[in-house]
Amino acid sequence: MAWDIFLTEYKNYLQLERSLAENSVAAYVHDVLKLKQFLDISNRNVGPLEVSATDLHNFLEYVNELGMTVHTQARVVSGIKGFFKYLVFEDIISDNPAEILEAPKLGRKLPDVLSFEEIEQIISSIDRSTANGQRDMTMLEVLYSSGLRVSELVNLKISNTYFDIGFLRVIGKGSKERLVPMGKSAAKQLKIYINEVRVHQNAKPEAKDFVFLNRFGGSISRISVFTMIKKQVALSGLKKKVSPHTFRHSFATHLIEGGADLRAVQEMLGHESITTTEIYTHLDRDFLSQTLQEFHPRAK
Repeated sequence: MAWDIFLTEYKNYLQLERSLAENSVAAYVHDVLKLKQFLDISNRNVGPLEVSATDLHNFLEYVNELGMTVHTQARVVSGIKGFFKYLVFEDIISDNPAEILEAPKLGRKLPDVLSFEEIEQIISSIDRSTANGQRDMTMLEVLYSSGLRVSELVNLKISNTYFDIGFLRVIGKGSKERLVPMGKSAAKQLKIYINEVRVHQNAKPEAKDFVFLNRFGGSISRISVFTMIKKQVALSGLKKKVSPHTFRHSFATHLIEGGADLRAVQEMLGHESITTTEIYTHLDRDFLSQTLQEFHPRAK
């Protein structure tokens, strides 16, 4: 059987049995296509059933030479391992050539974090007398209060805001839903924006349920959020590189510094693995040490 037949069946498996989002499915298939392209240019005329562990190690060396970041390489390895795991699962092959394939070691880059004062500084720079100002302030409040990804923010629906219980329902990676709490300030600003600003906008039919609208009545884009934050950071006088994700990192770090349970933070962020959340624990070791010295009776 040719590569394209296997890839079609693999794609169906990811969509139907794994229920992955289209973006994730496309990424996994694209990673396997990279392997096929490498084998083609290496004059290795083999199908998926004949791929060897040596082929895969040579492919990894090739990917590294292309100058891909370690994060991208790790994702490619994950995609390749997933494909061969699927072939074993379907009893198409018995020996998995990717079983001992290892991704490059990822240096855990510590996320940039803003202090509470710096977040206040950025939010205070917004002109709240305009409709866009109220919208922009609300977006920043929600990013910081609930730790949303920018994609989750722009896709937030009015029908998924539950003011009575103080929660938002968001659609995260892999189309997975989760409930995240709203802080009091974010809930207050969100109510003001929806009831006093957005209500006066003519939303396009396809954007009627989206919380955040652009000036044309469509749902706001990720690029618009990035641009707005860059502008407000400049106006605030803050000399830091800040993105929507910086607010998410700050949300997680401030929670953990405040003593929040790591698994509770994991749940709010929508991380599948606890180790992903553990990145943030590297940021507060001095804080934990200081807390121990001040409050633990055995440390006095």
